[in-house]
Amino acid sequence: MIHFIGKDNIVFHCIVFPAMLKAQGYNLPDNVPSNEFLNLEGDKISTSRNWAVWLNEYLEDFPGKQDVLRYVLTANAPETKDNDFTWADFQARNNNELVAIYGNFINRALVLTNKYFEGHIPACGELTDYDKETIEEFKNVKATLEQLLENFRFRDAQKEAMNLARIGNKYLADTEPWKLAKTDMNRTATILHLSLQIAANLAIAFEPFLPFSSEKLRAMLRLDESFGWEDLGRIDMLKEGQALGEVSLLFEKIEDNAIQAQLDRLERIKKENEEAVKAEALKNWRPEPVKEFTNIDEFEKNDIRVATVLECTNVKKSERLLQFKLDDGMCGRTILSGIAQSYPDPSVLVGKQVLFIANFPPRKMMGVESQGMILSAVDADGKLVVTTVSTPVKNGAQVG
Repeated sequence: MIHFIGKDNIVFHCIVFPAMLKAQGYNLPDNVPSNEFLNLEGDKISTSRNWAVWLNEYLEDFPGKQDVLRYVLTANAPETKDNDFTWADFQARNNNELVAIYGNFINRALVLTNKYFEGHIPACGELTDYDKETIEEFKNVKATLEQLLENFRFRDAQKEAMNLARIGNKYLADTEPWKLAKTDMNRTATILHLSLQIAANLAIAFEPFLPFSSEKLRAMLRLDESFGWEDLGRIDMLKEGQALGEVSLLFEKIEDNAIQAQLDRLERIKKENEEAVKAEALKNWRPEPVKEFTNIDEFEKNDIRVATVLECTNVKKSERLLQFKLDDGMCGRTILSGIAQSYPDPSVLVGKQVLFIANFPPRKMMGVESQGMILSAVDADGKLVVTTVSTPVKNGAQVG
């Protein structure tokens, strides 16, 4: 729909059909991908409430770890349903996937090459059946990644790239070149040659997802810039005798204290938001209108008494109810009250004298018989506050 303003400011509406747009030279979209919502620690991301991961703060707290955030956000992308970003998952994906799988494979392949071949690409000897099986596993990686990317399945595409690192890790673990080096250096050379070719493939496969890490890996391998996406799947990108660059860790573990600092920050923001909501509610609070007139006879039908709280506990399987055991000056009684959200620690009510209506008929809630109703006041922020007496009185005393 296009809107035109004509003579006398009259607005005309015109439906423009795709054929008309195409005739004017416009390229029309053939697919419009969209995602669901990504939450942060179980709550909706909100910049106005500061409930977000701010990029400038992230880069200060985690310098050089741009790719870690990219990796986790892609892994958690809400492509088909809402998803949740948590700092615990962020740490786990970095430590258990980027470090333990991808980084571990790269580090072992490069360190062993430095140790046994003075940092030069060793010669590739005769391939075993297992070598050929390993090559077969990733020869179609380019076609698979392209199909996933073209269908906007970025999460699955990144998984496929990480699967290549898993293939490399398994290959090294199964062939154990550090043991073979004692007896068969030619075989060791072939294993490390193939491992480094897999590393070169990883540098290319991860470029859409981890550009900074791929650039770093390219430098360590001294992978020629002429090799790019079209070469993915090849096992001849690194030449025999070629020297490696300076080797360093591709990824580093993230310690618990760094994650706790982020959780503490969010907890502080949560409390600040709660205080702001409370302050706004207090500022705008107005008393509820007075109810319609009644008379003393109607009021006196309610038998309001004073009792001391002996026990106060949460009712199992209920987020709302508290169970009071009262000394009412008579035989004692149990009353359930829906004020649990206002008293996270119900034990603070033990020993207090509260007001309750004694002559409401008993009724069962959550399998417990409630014998009356605790009287509470509703504060401006919606918090329920039990009513009490200013000085101690005898349990069972009437209020009137």
